[in-house]
Amino acid sequence: MVDQAPVLGRRPGRFLTFEGGEGAGKSTQIKLLAQSLRDRGIDVITTREPGGSEEAENIRALLVTGEPGRWDPISETLLLYAARRDHWLRLIQPALDEGKWVLCDRFADSTRVYQGIGKGVDEELIEELHYLSLGNVEPDLTLLLDLPAETGLSRTRVREDETASGETRFEMMALDFHRSLRAGFASLAHRHPDRFATIDATQGVADVAAAVLDRVRERFSLDDAV
Repeated sequence: MVDQAPVLGRRPGRFLTFEGGEGAGKSTQIKLLAQSLRDRGIDVITTREPGGSEEAENIRALLVTGEPGRWDPISETLLLYAARRDHWLRLIQPALDEGKWVLCDRFADSTRVYQGIGKGVDEELIEELHYLSLGNVEPDLTLLLDLPAETGLSRTRVREDETASGETRFEMMALDFHRSLRAGFASLAHRHPDRFATIDATQGVADVAAAVLDRVRERFSLDDAV
């Protein structure tokens, strides 16, 4: 049945994802890059995972709240791909088809790392779910914001928005789990250097933003994207 899965079409827009551990600053950097692109006349939308579409946001609530052991790894992975397919079909693909740039806070690489490397879900199973859900879709560029797990977790303690909403399920997982995530993201970046750009996220916000914009300039002709 996997061989019969539809391959969802490529698109005229650009799809950029931001990855990294907890507290890496993805949301902040997405906002800053989006503004830089808009200043250049590029039509940009920002989104996030899990979530991004109405039904995917409903699934998000199941995934990011509650106790760390709320879901076993397979159930968690299935929920993520249910949300991801809805997000892709309802929001991301239509925007890309219109020529927009989509900046997404997390995508499939987070599942490969969190549920795969971090929680032991078989890599082949995740890739089969990915193909069944999205065909051969991958981002045009993945910006990996890298920093030590301890640093990222210390930053999350002051994120009042997530604390107030109860979205702390993954942050509450053990430090060794978070260390494995950093190593997992680094491994993915090493395996896919054509798609990943790794940024030192221990720098100040402005320095990280400048590095992100430099990587985007290197990968795309922004003048041609208007």
